[in-house]
Amino acid sequence: MEHKAGFVSIVGKPNAGKSTLMNSLVGEKMSIVTPKAQTTRHRILGIVNAEDYQIIFSDTPGVIKPVYSLQESMMSFVNGSLVDADVILFVTDIHERYDEEDVLERLRKTNSPIVVLINKIDKSNEQEVKEKIAYWQEKLQPQAIFAISALHGHNIHGIMDFVLENLPIHPPFYAKDELTDKTERFFVSEMIREKIFKLYEKEIPYSTEVVVTSFKEEENIIKISAEIIVERDSQKNIIIGKAGAMIKKVGTYARQDMEEFLQKKVFLELFVKVIPDWRSKKNYLKSFGYEQ
Repeated sequence: MEHKAGFVSIVGKPNAGKSTLMNSLVGEKMSIVTPKAQTTRHRILGIVNAEDYQIIFSDTPGVIKPVYSLQESMMSFVNGSLVDADVILFVTDIHERYDEEDVLERLRKTNSPIVVLINKIDKSNEQEVKEKIAYWQEKLQPQAIFAISALHGHNIHGIMDFVLENLPIHPPFYAKDELTDKTERFFVSEMIREKIFKLYEKEIPYSTEVVVTSFKEEENIIKISAEIIVERDSQKNIIIGKAGAMIKKVGTYARQDMEEFLQKKVFLELFVKVIPDWRSKKNYLKSFGYEQ
């Protein structure tokens, strides 16, 4: 029996629904999902295994024009995923205006099959979908276009069929029981970060980073300590909240997710640390896993 294996890159602008799509395709919650743009900062692999194939999906940060060093690192993850992709899934919101010609130029230059996924069609009508299909056909001439709703799982099977048809013959790249390239520590930090994105407003989520400083697995409990990094003292005060109410809320919600994910009782300690302007400092970005 021939075995297929390959890398499938999921790219698009922030808020196009890439992370929701990734989770639908993999059948597990790999990427954090919030209503705010630019939630994804890393390249996260989600691996789908069967007897005769292995699909390695990679969710990447939303494509933006970088303003500071953190965003430059995020865009390097996008570029890296395009270089080794066997198939590229280009996700676009049905209602978004697409004017990033540099992204489209990069897609036109690739030799990999490109699929345009017009997402969130549950929020539109048939006429609008037809117009968008025609628009992308002319703009990119992709190998296929699917109108989908990642949130409701509409047309996900069609995408999987296309991917399988276009995967190269290759032995598995990863062990067959692996689901991702990321560690439990990484997912734990992402769960905390997701709660920050959901509970705080304005620039606070974008100014924070989460570092798991301790992860101790005991017989009946996992003890986790994490630092929430912010850029200013005023942000530290907001994260903590009046009498510690906000940080307690973050901890409670994150711990519930962790216990479900790790299938074990979790004791979680959160601390807040100020590192001025960390998003522009290469040494901190490197230690937080952003510099490739």
